[in-house]
Amino acid sequence: MSCDCKNVNSDLSLIEETLQKYASDEGNLITILQNAQEIYGYLPVDVIYHVAERVGVSPARVMGVATFYAQFSLKPIGKYLVMLCQGTACHVNGSERILRAISEELGIADGETTDDGLFTIKCVACLGCCSLSPVMMINDDTYGSLTPEKAVSIVRALKAKEA
Repeated sequence: MSCDCKNVNSDLSLIEETLQKYASDEGNLITILQNAQEIYGYLPVDVIYHVAERVGVSPARVMGVATFYAQFSLKPIGKYLVMLCQGTACHVNGSERILRAISEELGIADGETTDDGLFTIKCVACLGCCSLSPVMMINDDTYGSLTPEKAVSIVRALKAKEA
């Protein structure tokens, strides 16, 4: 996961309530980052530095947590986050074909976002839905027993909804 480390100039007041509540304990760092990502849609670099300062840890420590957990993104993500499971059951049942089909449909690869900001593809180690393999989640919705055609149909339906 890479970081576009431009000076972002985020409105840091948006995270103030979270920091007032949790910054006194470094053990709350994940909670703080979850709230920050919910507020900003991702973790801008200036927010990472601000959180580090308020919690009393180095920016490298905050970045280490942000890059360790797959739930965090250092780049803006699309309105629809398409998480494709790459776990053993999904892999054996064709997750690579699903990835190829969706990537071709959207014109993006794993970790990328469409130019219109609607879709981001993210391959993940496991979604914990092995009995539904191959499986993907789009935001909070889970789709299982996928074929490339079924996956593309789901994406096309979301595109049509936005048109």
